[in-house]
Amino acid sequence: MAGEWKKERLSALCAEIADCPHSTPLWTDSGALVLRSQNIRNGRLDLGTKSYTDEAHFEQRSRRARLRGGDLVITREAPMGEVCLIPDGLRCCLGQRMVMLRPDPQKCDSRFLLYSIQSRAVQDEIKVNEGTGSTVSNLRIPLLEALPIPHPPLAEQKAIAAVLGALDDKIELNRRMNATLEAMARALFQSWFVDFDPVRAKLDGRKPVGLDDSNAELFPDSFQESAVGLIPKGWTAEAVGDVVDCVGGGTPSTKETKYWEGGTYHWTTPRDFSSLQSPILLETDRKLTEAGIAKVSSGLLPAGTLLLSSRAPVGYLAIAAMPVAINQGFIALKCNERASNFFMLSWCQMHMAEIESRATGTTFAEISKQNFRPIRVVLPPKELMAAFTAKVAPVYAQIHANLHQSRTLASLRDALLPKLLSGEINLGHGVLASMVAK
Repeated sequence: MAGEWKKERLSALCAEIADCPHSTPLWTDSGALVLRSQNIRNGRLDLGTKSYTDEAHFEQRSRRARLRGGDLVITREAPMGEVCLIPDGLRCCLGQRMVMLRPDPQKCDSRFLLYSIQSRAVQDEIKVNEGTGSTVSNLRIPLLEALPIPHPPLAEQKAIAAVLGALDDKIELNRRMNATLEAMARALFQSWFVDFDPVRAKLDGRKPVGLDDSNAELFPDSFQESAVGLIPKGWTAEAVGDVVDCVGGGTPSTKETKYWEGGTYHWTTPRDFSSLQSPILLETDRKLTEAGIAKVSSGLLPAGTLLLSSRAPVGYLAIAAMPVAINQGFIALKCNERASNFFMLSWCQMHMAEIESRATGTTFAEISKQNFRPIRVVLPPKELMAAFTAKVAPVYAQIHANLHQSRTLASLRDALLPKLLSGEINLGHGVLASMVAK
């Protein structure tokens, strides 16, 4: 009955629990894949950044646990309790500070266990170990094995996993779609404003690929010398600070409740950007009152402002989807018709190495507005800038819509998770599952 499911120790639901080798892998440029803590975030395996070792060390690291599809990997520290599911066909081994969990298929569904470990109740149990390490918190194996996991019948586990999995699969599909859309926008910027493909085509007497006649006419058929080398004829190379308004922010006193309590104005720090999967900011962790906004030198910046983190770390980028105030960890670019926010977003992405090279500091790197403003940006005429913006605006509008949908789906998943795991919602008739499938 609902709410009466018993709980079992994690060790009772697993056929095997295997700790990683307590040694640093031999890192190589290619070879066998080694999982690292950075690859496991928010219940997903993220292989955007891959690490490798050679075959001999792969075999050595696989002696305790040879990972296979359906296994779970959980991190022991830095951070504790992040978990992911290993997909079928992926050949990889454990890195440092992680443990393999192999559910017993007669007792526990792998995806159900994945969601159980991510639940607030289990994560709270994991946090009992907070601060137990000498330098960092460490999830000890005995505590891991003793974690209390809800244990409904196997059929119910699979039904719960199917419902939550359908939501997560759609969120992941949106993430992949957004990555593709971003790549399309960057590729267009690269072609038009870095490689100058349409100009080179016209110079060679060819018709520019993928352009209608009206857009093709906006490109010249020759180059000219500039301070940054050859650029298309009629274009300019100017200091970015002369093209867009670059401003900083600040933090009102956190001791003054009148600046924060009941605040309704978005205020952001680079921490809000650490989990962004697309360069659009939809929400902030903290909000300011009108009195608080008055304490930020740049005030409330308009929606569409491009934000570049200037420290801790340098290089986070996002366009604000709403009016927002910023702390001192940003350079905000207030764009215009000469250089749109979409243009400047791609420009910053393409020139990040130069931006980072201008950062200074002994404790942590920081790029000041003074060092950022002189960087040269190559600009086309306003008509061509408008044409580029018109082409990519629908792309970013779709990214924005996908992010909104994913946020709604994540909220639904998070609301359902404790109710499904406790048995408060019964999936016996499959009603909820059919609703999610639609």
